[in-house]
Amino acid sequence: MSSSGLPIRVNPRGGQLFINEIGEIAIDHHLVNFVDGSVLELPGGCLCCAVREDLARTLRSLLDRREAGDIRRFRRIVVETTGLADPAPILFTLGADPMLDHCLHLARVVTLIDAAQGAQSLDRFAEAGRQAALADVLVITKTDLAPLGPALVRRLDAINSRAERVFAADAPDAGTVLFGGGGHAGAPTLPAAPVAAHTHGIDAFGVILEGEVSRLDFARALGRLAGERGADLLRVKGIVRFADRPERPAVVQAAQHAMFAPEWLDDWPDQDRRSRLVFVVHDIPREEILAHFAFAHPVPFPPPQAGEG
Repeated sequence: MSSSGLPIRVNPRGGQLFINEIGEIAIDHHLVNFVDGSVLELPGGCLCCAVREDLARTLRSLLDRREAGDIRRFRRIVVETTGLADPAPILFTLGADPMLDHCLHLARVVTLIDAAQGAQSLDRFAEAGRQAALADVLVITKTDLAPLGPALVRRLDAINSRAERVFAADAPDAGTVLFGGGGHAGAPTLPAAPVAAHTHGIDAFGVILEGEVSRLDFARALGRLAGERGADLLRVKGIVRFADRPERPAVVQAAQHAMFAPEWLDDWPDQDRRSRLVFVVHDIPREEILAHFAFAHPVPFPPPQAGEG
């Protein structure tokens, strides 16, 4: 990654990189200097709308070619979108396609935040707010041009206090930022303090399920919510203690109308063995979400302050 417009040097660690471009002239793929791997360009439209099926088709073809031995085997895929993309429909595409859902698992969403113009962009553009809200990692760029100011820190705290924050200048290995330690997606971090409704109607909050959770009841609850409010259900990520396998927690994820297959962990990642979920939504009242999971005695986390609903 670069904060000053210099070419990007990435080693995808046995991976494939997709670059999505807006406009008739493709430029971005010329700025990437690959040590190993390959880059595929999906031009002609934003991934969140015009070329979503192109993405699914290309991913399916890539997996088929890998199994056939036509291309070098890879372990990871990176999808780089334009700054105009809404990540939620992209995540939906990955979860809604049966083959992709079976063969791939979502590791993390990484969003770059411009230290110089980030606060203004978050205020002006709904897409910027969604990109920040859905991220697992926020990478702060252009700190060589401007420091990370208090206004931007406050905006990021309000939008997504759960995401890991990394300064691009302090992360010479882009692979570590993109892929983390590898393996399964991690358990979600619940907000440490109440989070107010955000700009552009985006809200993020945690829920602890204190009651017993069966797979059927959970699937029905999340499925009904997705069926009724899928367009505004931007992302759900959680770790759940299912009644039939309490010793092995499941990482669950969903985006819009799509639910990803659970990823079973070998053990709990910490001493907290409660089922917990993080919701990132657009204009869905928290009470409506809690009502869908009433069977499991849901408790907002953190609890509402005195005088709040």
